[in-house]
Amino acid sequence: MSTETQNLKQKAVIVGGGPAGFATALMLAKRGWSEITVLEKRPSADFYEPDKSFNYLIDGRGQKFTDLLGFTDKLSKIGVPNTEFYLTEIKADGTCKTSKVPVVDPNRKTAYWLPRRAFLQLLYQEIEENWQDSIRVVFNTKCVKIDPRVEENLGESKLTILTQEINTENVFKLETNLLVGCDGINSVVRETLDHWDNSGTNQFKMQLFPSASSGLKYKVLTLPPNFPLDNNKSERAVCTMAYAIRSAFTDSQGGLSLGILPFADPNEPRTANIIRQPDDQIWKIQDGEQLYKFLESAFPQLPIPEIVSPEESERFAKSEGGFFPPPQYCSGLHWLVSAKNYSSGVVLLGDAVHCFPPDIGQGVNSALEDVSILNQALSQTNDIISDALPLYQSWRSPDLKPLTRLAQTAFPWQYNQDILRKRLWMINFLIRFLLSRGLPFIFSPPAFILIQNHQLSYREIWNKAEKTSKVLYLLLGLILVGSLLTLSFGYTIS
Repeated sequence: MSTETQNLKQKAVIVGGGPAGFATALMLAKRGWSEITVLEKRPSADFYEPDKSFNYLIDGRGQKFTDLLGFTDKLSKIGVPNTEFYLTEIKADGTCKTSKVPVVDPNRKTAYWLPRRAFLQLLYQEIEENWQDSIRVVFNTKCVKIDPRVEENLGESKLTILTQEINTENVFKLETNLLVGCDGINSVVRETLDHWDNSGTNQFKMQLFPSASSGLKYKVLTLPPNFPLDNNKSERAVCTMAYAIRSAFTDSQGGLSLGILPFADPNEPRTANIIRQPDDQIWKIQDGEQLYKFLESAFPQLPIPEIVSPEESERFAKSEGGFFPPPQYCSGLHWLVSAKNYSSGVVLLGDAVHCFPPDIGQGVNSALEDVSILNQALSQTNDIISDALPLYQSWRSPDLKPLTRLAQTAFPWQYNQDILRKRLWMINFLIRFLLSRGLPFIFSPPAFILIQNHQLSYREIWNKAEKTSKVLYLLLGLILVGSLLTLSFGYTIS
């Protein structure tokens, strides 16, 4: 049976219509799969979720996927290149300073900033314009149950997916050969596999690791496009500019700030990220009027009533926000329902298998790389599920613990949780950076820089960082021993 004929016979159901879900659907359609269903809880692809309106930086790792589908050029037109990243700092007294943020490694592929919603819309438009005959996206729908079934007389296995419409609670059944879990950190698909698994390995349980940024609470404040930057309204925000707006409040954590990342669309609302400890005073505010008073005291340089609507103030105060999760991953990435002729299978991608705080900007990029690796595994095995899924796991699984360790250590102190530790981290960063420039054959650049090299796997990056750490520890040990010997010798002489 030819690969094309086999693909036309196989069905795929993808749970989760986020970046990983839409990307997987597009990848399968490009491979010739013709019956692909995406289940998504949101009511539409462009549905605006204020507390999920953060920005993505799609780097070379994520662009492996956009290159595969041939729309990296479209990405570049709706994103702001990191090579043109300008930051304006606005202090509480109204003084401003604009600087171009240096590109740490200009030899790497240009990365692009864009809102999460814009990237999802880009993927969905690609489905609507080019793959509508192969991909069906079902919104307002969730997966509630998964059942495997083997048809002995046909020598085939199938997976039955029970779905439910969120608004009507109507229940429908879908049958599929391939089930793809792209349903995030609280994945129903992964939890189902954990329930099925009796190997005793806990391969589908998330392994959690500590991080200095885990547990931080965040909310997103939506601001109008081109909002005024001063009380005289003489300066207005530029969409392609990033802003760090400092508050009049100072504390051991460095004070409150509004972090605003760049957009390419001048008509898109701006979003200000507020990231603080879970017991911070801003989270204790319960209504819009109190929030107005707080923001006016915190940011006297801004005309708060002009840029924060009463509706947004009330929404922000009532919102539960979110918390940065601990870095985590599971070792099991697939499950097969074996049969004589055709086996069905389940595979996990994205946050369903690895999740961490946004410190290193690899959440969406690692998910898109998952899709690219699954594509390679399908290519290597002529789309035979029973061969492709184990191969995908063997290729991807070795990267997951290193990716988690990088999320733990690469830049967890950037949110001003502890100024002293942030400064110590920056000293460590600078030492590694300078040593890597002077002695590149011994020392590697800091992990935060190495991550930009999409040609290195996460495992290779972590190994390089660990090797440098061991050399630094050895040098520190030699310095300490030398100092002790010097002191001891001087004491003996005296």
